[in-house]
Amino acid sequence: MGITFKMSLFKYKTFFSFFFLLGIKICLSQVPQDFLIHRVKKGETLTQIIDYYSISEAQLNEYNPSLKKLGIKKRMVLRIPVYQKIKHFDADKQNKSVKSFEIHIVEPKETKWRLAFEYGMTINELDSLNPQILDGLKIGQEIRVRNIDLSKTIPEKDSIYNYYQVLQSEGYYRIEKKLGVNRYVLDSLNPNLEKTGLQVGMILRIPDSLSGKFKIENDLLVERVNLIDSIFKKRKIKMGLLLPFKAKEIIFDSIENTKKVLEERNLHTISLDFYSGVLFALQRASRSGLEIDLSTFDTENNKLKINDIVASGSLDTLDLIIGPLIPSNFDYLSNQKQLINIPKIAPLSSKPVNFRKNVFQSVTDENIFREKMYEYLEKKLDSTHHILIVADSKNKIIEDELKLKFPWAINLKPEKADYIIPELVDSLLLDSIPNKIILETQSFPLIASALSQFSAQNRQFRDVQVFTTYRSNIYNNENLSRKSLGGIRFTYPTGTKPLDQTTGNKFVDEFVQNYGKPPNNNALRGYDVVLDAILRFAVSKDIRKSIDLGETQYKSNRFFYRKNENESFTNKSVYILQHKGYEIYEIKE
Repeated sequence: MGITFKMSLFKYKTFFSFFFLLGIKICLSQVPQDFLIHRVKKGETLTQIIDYYSISEAQLNEYNPSLKKLGIKKRMVLRIPVYQKIKHFDADKQNKSVKSFEIHIVEPKETKWRLAFEYGMTINELDSLNPQILDGLKIGQEIRVRNIDLSKTIPEKDSIYNYYQVLQSEGYYRIEKKLGVNRYVLDSLNPNLEKTGLQVGMILRIPDSLSGKFKIENDLLVERVNLIDSIFKKRKIKMGLLLPFKAKEIIFDSIENTKKVLEERNLHTISLDFYSGVLFALQRASRSGLEIDLSTFDTENNKLKINDIVASGSLDTLDLIIGPLIPSNFDYLSNQKQLINIPKIAPLSSKPVNFRKNVFQSVTDENIFREKMYEYLEKKLDSTHHILIVADSKNKIIEDELKLKFPWAINLKPEKADYIIPELVDSLLLDSIPNKIILETQSFPLIASALSQFSAQNRQFRDVQVFTTYRSNIYNNENLSRKSLGGIRFTYPTGTKPLDQTTGNKFVDEFVQNYGKPPNNNALRGYDVVLDAILRFAVSKDIRKSIDLGETQYKSNRFFYRKNENESFTNKSVYILQHKGYEIYEIKE
């Protein structure tokens, strides 16, 4: 009897174990209904993530193979499988009335427009349900939102779309004119439009390539300030322009010598190009009813000459001074006590000037470019990408900062002669996942070698893209072809966007009629800097009060001045550009 009992117990255990293991197998082999994206936070553990999403470690590892190799790391992006849950009948729940709203707890970096989009609401509706958020959201705040299926919310990595808030009296036609997106595209990306139609305050999803001339603030398209159509408070402006024409050095009696000097890129040609842009800006301002009294001075690139100009008193009654171009000469001028209360704009050089009272540095600083690019890279790159950092010895600090942000990245050390070995590049790049290269150097030989090698590696089964956090003028070398840059989708921050010189561009056509050739970068800079300064003065009566107007944009340059502690001002505008094929596109992030 005892033996029979033991055998029965054994059979029972075997039977139970069989179905227990079968249950585990079924659970593990279950096909996920969807996937969520989770970015690992500082100090977060694997156990916490598993408990939070109610999944097993095996299920997490199955869809994140890098976990076994790298372990859990900060900023790692994980795919969280979502399985269909078995629904149990709940009689008590069925008798309860469905709530008309849910409670949402505000998380870091959430914005009102994004919550409105996620919960199918307008921003006004969200505000009306939550009067406490009229002045903005606060982390941890409990707010009321519509009771909807949260599986339809926007995923964290949603880079292929932009978002736009419908304004008063806007219909499909007006939106198409502003953004370039037609009704068919809008309806396909926003299925709820078939039921509701366009409503004021509604948030629409649109392709990221169709965003018109709008800028992006907190992921939402916002119209830029257009000062040319503003109401002017000051219509007469006295402006001084100091440029190193060095006219005395040009021998006008000799046509050949004069032609030779003007054909070479030097201070003569840079000044003349910049000056042509300035004059063109004054023409545009005059058409808007502004009267500009321009006083032009030749500094001869000489501090003694600048001192004579200051001593003459010719600058004392001006509203605004543009220049000199050379940073050392600009610093000499800005240090003159009698000019301390006059706004002075450093117009062209990327080299920093001394920040003194009423000094405006119009060229964005290298550190601002890097900060903006760091933010962009942290959004775009994650542990699903194979990252290589190529930096020379002069960029060791930048290399270390990048390594902190992307600890799984691999360092590719260039040779001392500033080139990289093709066999090494080939061995370090992978076919299975996207290869993201961050190139940090201002050495042209290394730039040419690296771009050539990475371009050659970019093929059908090997995806290679190259970034840099700072693109200096060394990249303007004519030996770097647009074709090779387009193949590797070269992406970088800059302060200047290339002008579209396609046929029919009225600006270019009119410039050619006036000066016999299209505007180059120096001419465009002269146009943009001066027109912006004039309009800011005209709208605010004082350029220093105009910083509250926000960011402005013209033909190739943007201006977003911020005030420093010593009453100087810095332009913090940045473009992020990307080569695609033979074209260069702005990435609006």
